[in-house]
Amino acid sequence: MADTPSRSLPFGTLVAAMVTPFTADGAVDFEATAALAARLVDDGCDGLVVSGTTGETSTLEDSEKEDLYRVVAETVGDRARVIAGTGTNHTSHSIEMARRAERAGAHAQLVVTPYYNKPTQSGVLAHFDAVADASDLPIMIYDIPGRSGIPIATETMLRLAENPKIVALKDAKADFAAVTRVLASTDLDVYSGDDGLTLPWMAAGAVGVVSVSAHVATAAFRALVDAAAAGDFAEARRIHFQLDPVIRAVMTHIPGAVSAKHILHLQGVLPNDVVRLPLVGADEHEIAALRADLAEAGWELPPVGTRSSTGA
Repeated sequence: MADTPSRSLPFGTLVAAMVTPFTADGAVDFEATAALAARLVDDGCDGLVVSGTTGETSTLEDSEKEDLYRVVAETVGDRARVIAGTGTNHTSHSIEMARRAERAGAHAQLVVTPYYNKPTQSGVLAHFDAVADASDLPIMIYDIPGRSGIPIATETMLRLAENPKIVALKDAKADFAAVTRVLASTDLDVYSGDDGLTLPWMAAGAVGVVSVSAHVATAAFRALVDAAAAGDFAEARRIHFQLDPVIRAVMTHIPGAVSAKHILHLQGVLPNDVVRLPLVGADEHEIAALRADLAEAGWELPPVGTRSSTGA
């Protein structure tokens, strides 16, 4: 891996939560996956989450996930951190995925709070500790109560930070007071899990962002993260405002996997914008709203049904 300011960080600073490209008939497109991973790293990402929420992990088979980890690690693993989305709501299944990720060459793993079960905080603690003990891969915890059904209590997070294999937190609950306490009281590397909160979270001491919108605006996110890390908050604020309509386009109308794939397809980056059920493609009203936001950002995308070879 090349010498960069983020080399000492086990997960990088600009981490794309990668979509999983599919073929027209819904199979995983490993060739397109490799090409997308290379493009993202070429354009400034120093970390990639593979088979996370945006990667439609819930609709992927275990064997598909392991193959995705391997393909991305083989493609960019010498230039960026490959972070395998291994978390499930079943502890033994999460342990199995952690071992598969390690076998496939991933550098680290993203482990979400067990969803649907709604365990107690003691159960949350036991789950993460069990997954951490199952492999040598460092863990980024993913706190997203909007999907998991429960938050990770701050006291629980402070206890989890004592585990030497738990080294980072992707915070997606938009609780600034809670994340401030984690930053002040632990050595965890904290990442914004909301694209639009990258600037305030980094101003408080976070090291970067795990981003969906970075798929389509990689260079701008790289500049934002670098400016904030350097303490140049005037420049970071300028880029933050510039990115606002792009983030709205990607994150507010339809699921991020759907919007990111749609834009990437129009940019000529992906051969299609196929998603797996229960996700469906954007309808005309959703596309109109997305395009209106991008127009506010000064982007001009080709009409639906055509695609650009150069992107916006």
